[in-house]
Amino acid sequence: MEPLRQGDPRRVGDYRLEGRLGGGGMGQVFLGRSRGGRPVAVKVVRPELANDAGFRRRFVIEVEAARRVGGFYTAQVIDADTDADTPWLVTAYIPGPSLYQAVGRHGPLPAEAITVLGAGLAEGLSAIHACGLVHRDLKPSNVILAADGPRVIDFGIARALDATSHTFSRAVVGTPSFMSPEQARGLEVGQPSDVFSLGLVLVFAATGRSPFGTGPAEAIVYRIVHDEPDLTGLSAHLADLVRRCLAKDPSDRIRVADLLDELTTPTQTTTQWLPPPIATMITERLVQTPTTPVSDAMAAGYAVPAASTGTPGLPVSPGGPGQVVGAETRAAAQQLIAKGQLIQAIKLVRERTGLGLKEAKDYCDALPISPGGPGQVVGAETRAAAQQLIAKGQLIQAIKLVRERTGLGLKEAKDYCDALRDGRP
Repeated sequence: MEPLRQGDPRRVGDYRLEGRLGGGGMGQVFLGRSRGGRPVAVKVVRPELANDAGFRRRFVIEVEAARRVGGFYTAQVIDADTDADTPWLVTAYIPGPSLYQAVGRHGPLPAEAITVLGAGLAEGLSAIHACGLVHRDLKPSNVILAADGPRVIDFGIARALDATSHTFSRAVVGTPSFMSPEQARGLEVGQPSDVFSLGLVLVFAATGRSPFGTGPAEAIVYRIVHDEPDLTGLSAHLADLVRRCLAKDPSDRIRVADLLDELTTPTQTTTQWLPPPIATMITERLVQTPTTPVSDAMAAGYAVPAASTGTPGLPVSPGGPGQVVGAETRAAAQQLIAKGQLIQAIKLVRERTGLGLKEAKDYCDALPISPGGPGQVVGAETRAAAQQLIAKGQLIQAIKLVRERTGLGLKEAKDYCDALRDGRP
């Protein structure tokens, strides 16, 4: 996630924006927070599209259809304002890498993971198609890998971009390497088009490449329409399945329901379905996404008075009346300062207490440096809470909790929780 840039909105509807997640043909995607603190993905339409009447009409239709999509393997639409000056859409936030990022960094997925991936994507498409939608832009960057299976994102949105004054052909709407022949030729597309794209995604996941090669978009599109796919490197079973997805004639392609049947086994599970390096990517994103929302007042830099100035057992900070800094926050700030991370210490104190920037800086400047290790930073309450989470098998949540309450780094928090899990002091 990138920090917000100058000119980016700080709030969209009821959602406070915290950073940039990416962008695409429709607009910019931000990490946002609902009023209750839930992390969400907020997609803000590009201004030039907002002024296109045709786009707005299609956007309204597609968003209403997308709202009906359920299922486990999609990022569900939560909210939208299609009438705003700049329309926006909010979906569930999935804190994992895209398939494109994961394969690009760690290489193709093993056979077992490909099976889980294919089954999850087929189930996701089934839910999308059941609501009368066609994805139209299924590709590796629109597949998010979560710890419990893949998620399909951005379903149905591509159609809103069709034939706007800002797209010079249908081919621009999709991604050339993952288009169906009918989409590449500018014809009407239906559910079989998504099946073709799914076959292409599975080849990418298994080999790290497109079965129709690389080069200029026009050359790729020509090969998709006229040539047979290169399925080198696929197992015989996967190659047969993919070949049925990639039939040139839409009526010859395997149906999503049949694809799901062939990819699903009685003993199949999404538990630990990804290779360790990719699972680590997911863990890092989970841990790096704060679960405790920062209040609007804190985000704006205003001091937030505590309920009273005499909270038992907590030292009152020098920042002003009503500002309370707990022992754990003090210890965590001291450890950050000892590492030379004064800015992070100031940020931690602000988020945990509501102090303004100047008060938090003054507080941190006045702290004596503490060389203590994790055991001195984690208080009894946090330790007990982490132990409870670990006992429930929720190690990732325990690591997040320890990091947020103490300011420990990812490795230190993980080592601490591993020690708790193993019964080490």
